[in-house]
Parts: sequence; structure tokens; C-alpha cells
Amino acid sequence: MMKNLFATFAWDLPAPGERLLLTTPAGESFSYADANRESARIAHLLTGFGLKPGDRVTVQAPKSPQEVWLYLGCLRAGLVYHPLNDAYQARELEFFINDAAPSAVICDPANEARFADLLADRNCHLLTLDETGAGSLAHAARGQADTFNTVDCGAEATAVLLYSSGTTGTPKGAMLSHGNLAANTATLVDYWGFTDQDRLLHALPIYHAHGLFVGLGCAMTSGAAMIFLPRFDAREVIRRLPEATTMMGIPTFYTRLLAEPDFDKAACRSMRLFISGSAPLLASTHAQFSARTGHAILERYGMTETSMLSSNPLDGERRAGTVGQPLPDVDIRVVDTAGQSLPADSIGDIEVRGPNVFKGYWQLPEKTAAEFTSDGFFRTGDQGCFSEDGYLTIIGRNKDMVITGGLNVYPVEVELALNQLDAVAESAVVGVPHADFGEGVIAVIVPAFGQEPAEADIIAALREQLAGFKMPKRVFVVPELPRNAMGKVQKNELRQLFKGVFS
Repeated sequence: MMKNLFATFAWDLPAPGERLLLTTPAGESFSYADANRESARIAHLLTGFGLKPGDRVTVQAPKSPQEVWLYLGCLRAGLVYHPLNDAYQARELEFFINDAAPSAVICDPANEARFADLLADRNCHLLTLDETGAGSLAHAARGQADTFNTVDCGAEATAVLLYSSGTTGTPKGAMLSHGNLAANTATLVDYWGFTDQDRLLHALPIYHAHGLFVGLGCAMTSGAAMIFLPRFDAREVIRRLPEATTMMGIPTFYTRLLAEPDFDKAACRSMRLFISGSAPLLASTHAQFSARTGHAILERYGMTETSMLSSNPLDGERRAGTVGQPLPDVDIRVVDTAGQSLPADSIGDIEVRGPNVFKGYWQLPEKTAAEFTSDGFFRTGDQGCFSEDGYLTIIGRNKDMVITGGLNVYPVEVELALNQLDAVAESAVVGVPHADFGEGVIAVIVPAFGQEPAEADIIAALREQLAGFKMPKRVFVVPELPRNAMGKVQKNELRQLFKGVFS
């Protein structure tokens, strides 16, 4: 059986005529046959340039159906797809180009001059692709043959190179193989009940694992159709929801939907499943969403290096504040600093093992070796605990733990207490340098609508809920928390901003 990820997608499901793959707000419709033909043309174009299996193709382009054809074309040719966040600027792009050493770059026409400068001393092909699917890539591919013999690469061949965000240092490129992605997607399709009758509302970016592997992967493996939006817009999502059966989003999507007065059960009448990930979903958001729509959001847990690891069940209790139980064939353990497994309700470091776990970091063999245990578990850098019945709760990153006066403070515990206060919409807790305690706990809060919370009142409200050493020594009010493109709070920015408050 061919191991190329492309071959696992649902190209041959029986259907009358050409089965629909995706529609766009502009009124375009594309079939699975269209995707097959267009990806073949791109595969021919890139291999015609002399690219060979294993060569990298760097992509920083607006989301469009044609960007999906490009991804598929790279898979078919055995090339390594390397997507980049469209917010990256020149200095960041220079790092990625130097590190990934691509043989081809595809960018927005507006950024062509910038990339031309970065590639001036490289033997690298530069093509363009805009949000309408136009550009030199589409023009050059138009005359290519619309059939292509997909490369029969091994399951261990690298399919995608995805870089970490770099919030704690230099970004690292995670090498995800055809086998990693095929195994994980097949598990998710079964676990979440995807079929060719589903219509996925796809409003995520596709430079990230969530939109690329989970969204596209589940749809194309099951033969489902997609309502393919270029970006999230709450009004457009509500307009299109009656056509959909499933939706994947980050927590911000769901809080913005809840801010719309006409987002209700009627708007969700055709939906069977809402999924959330990429950042923690507040239990309060889970409860509000359920009350408003009658749907319990299904929260899951994954990361760049592993794709999905755990999930709340399709049928069964979707427990707010948890990321469910380990997926089939995925081993998850919580260990102490000595690497010994901890009992239920004990907080420790999360380690994982399974066919979904990545090959390693690009050109960093020593870093790769350091992140794996002797028995093959990957050290995620996350901390959490299991309940007695096997539900996993993520407490935070181990780097986010605050050690104050020799005692450990888990920010999530303090944040949960803060978020229950009527005056607080959301919060983030970090540790910053403190002369006496090593680190001092501070809280950064966004006020609830119409509220003007005072620092003293917030601290007073917490005194009956938290031990003294966990109490924030300062509380700062901000209009919004800094987040990355996937909605994760950038605590490193908060630590930097408030690092001198105890000086």
C-alpha cells in the first residue's frame, strides 16, 4: 500500500458526478476531481524545476483553494511543505529561509520584492499566489499535465516542516512524516465520526497544524465537503452555519460568536459537532456556549510536534476544563522530575508516545535526542494531571510555573479563581523577578464589560480562595491579552512587559 499521505485521501469514493470538495464565499465550487487535476499540474511544475523528494517548498501566501492544491502537489511529488504565518516580517523570514533552505518559495505578490532580496544569493525558484488564487504559480501551472504519478515515498518520509513559535528562543522545525499525519488523521476521523456526509465550516488558517492537518485532513480523508472561508468573521460564520455540520475553531472564535445576539440554537440547527483547540477553552465559555446553543464544545489537545493527542468523546461526557482522554494508539503519562509516573490528581510533566509523534527537529539531532526519553516518550513541555477516570487537564507549560519563595505556583489555578470573579473577563498569571522571593506572582486581567475593577478589590476577593503564597502581589488591568495567530496568550510578552515591577 502506498504510504504517501495524498493516497490516503478520499479520491475514489463513489458519488454522482464530481463530488464536492469545497465552496468559497465568492461562489466558487471545486470538486475532489478538480483538486486531483490541479495538484497534478503543480506537482509537474515543481518537479520540472528540478525539485526532488525531500526538497523544501516554503509558502507564505493568503488562504485560498489554490494554496490547498499547492499543499497536495507537494505531497504528491514527495516535497516537504513548509508553511509560514502570514504575519512574519523580514527578519523572521530571513531566519526561516536560511534554516529551511528551500528550493522553491511561493508568496503573496505584495511580498515578492522582499523574498527576492532574501533569495538573491540562492538557487531557489520564486513564484506568487494571491488570495484569489492568481499569480505566477497559477499561470505557470496552467499548461502542465493534469495527471501525475504520486511518489510512493515511505511512511517515514517528511511531509511537512512546521516551526514552533519561538516564544522561548529560536524556532525549531518539527519534521512530520507522511505516516505521522496519516495515522493521526485516520484516528480523528473515526473518533469524531467524520463521514462523506459532513460539511466542515473551515475558517482556520492553513499555515498551522489545526487548519492544515486537522481540518483539511479530516475532511479529505472522510470525503467530506468544506465551506472554505478565507478567515474567521463572526457574521459570515453565522450566515454559513446552517449549511454546515461541523466546525473547528480556537477559543476566540467561540467567544466572538457568543458576542453576537443572533447566535443561538436556530443558527446551529444543522450542526452535529463544534471542536475547539490550539489554546485552552475557559470552562465559562464552555458553559455559556452550551446554554446558548444546546451544543457542548468538544475540546482536544495537541501540539505542532505530535498533532492530536487526546480528546473529549464524541459520545459521552465532554468535561469542561479538560482535554479528554488519550486517543487510540496514543500513550500519555504524567511524571515527576525523576521521570516516574504520578498517580491521579497529581500535577507533573506530560510525556507522549505514538505513531503521531514527529520524527525530530530539522537539523537539530542533539535537541531531538534531549526531548525524548530512553523508552521513546516525547517530553511535551506541558504540565497536567489525570483524573481518576482518565480525563487529562492541562495546567500549563512547565516554563510558566512560578517558583516563589521555593514554592510552586501553577498559573492556571490562580487564573481559574480570577476568571470566576464578576469583574474579570479573562486573565493571565505570570512570574516576574522579585528580590526576596525569586519570582513574584502577578495577574494581568481584562475587565468584564462595563466593569472597572480595582487592584485592591481583586486581591481581596482572592484571599478566601487561594493560599497566601499563590496570591498575586500585583494586579494589572489591560484592554486585551497579547495572543498569537492561534489565540494562545503570549505570556513571554507579559513577563517582558512587567519584569521591572518589583525592582
